[in-house]
Amino acid sequence: MSKKRHRIVETLLWIVVVIVVLWVVSPFYWAVITSFKKPADVFRLSSIPWVQFRPTLNNWQTEFNQRGPEITRGLLNSVTIAIGASVFAVFLGSLAGYGLARHRYTKWRNQSMSFWFLSQRFLPPAATVIPFFLLMKSLKLLDTQIALILVNTTFVMPFAVLIMRDMFKELPVELEEAAWVDGCSRWQSFVRIALPLAAPALVATVIICFAFAWNEFLFALVLTYKKASPMTVVIAGTEHTQGVQFWYVSTRLLLAIIPPTILALTVQKYIVRGLTMGAVKG
Repeated sequence: MSKKRHRIVETLLWIVVVIVVLWVVSPFYWAVITSFKKPADVFRLSSIPWVQFRPTLNNWQTEFNQRGPEITRGLLNSVTIAIGASVFAVFLGSLAGYGLARHRYTKWRNQSMSFWFLSQRFLPPAATVIPFFLLMKSLKLLDTQIALILVNTTFVMPFAVLIMRDMFKELPVELEEAAWVDGCSRWQSFVRIALPLAAPALVATVIICFAFAWNEFLFALVLTYKKASPMTVVIAGTEHTQGVQFWYVSTRLLLAIIPPTILALTVQKYIVRGLTMGAVKG
């Protein structure tokens, strides 16, 4: 009876795993095969969905030959904005997280400040689009990468603060106290001891911030129009007067996921270590 129940539970778990895998993989599979389809095949119904078509490289050739500079500029803008925002967010978030982890504030309690950072994620980005637009216009930063770096830093920094706060709480303060006895200042103990020990969490935080900044669309659409448009806006540009050109959307989607995928695979071991060291506790 016990073995039968165990077998049923194992079978149900495998079914759930298969469903989750199909759910995750299906969009990528759809993008890959659609990028190799002719427009007529995209809308044609077949007895075996997504399989019965003759592959073609026309979509890829058209994108590279006719829109190559636009796509290249979009990718470079996305890389610049995502790296800039994640670096600034992690730098400021590490300082704020360290302060929340090591100091007890009296005027504004640590818990209240942590909740304030968390509440920034509850704020709908659409509610701040117009103020940010007017601010960037007054600063003459519209259609610049700096504008999107500043905006994305504002919205991803709460993640960095909370993750790094929990990470620094996990580190034994005795290590820093020993450094202070040896003559290190607070800043030196932070740079030489706390930060190196928190390296896995730093890398994991950079990846999380990079992913959010890379996928941001609303502010990119409002604050840029040509020179600083990232890849998300370039992908949205496939909409035509006759509708969405799904074959070009698929091609650009695949190009857009290459940089973050390479980055995630490169630092995969640090992500796992960072997440398993309590870096994402609530």
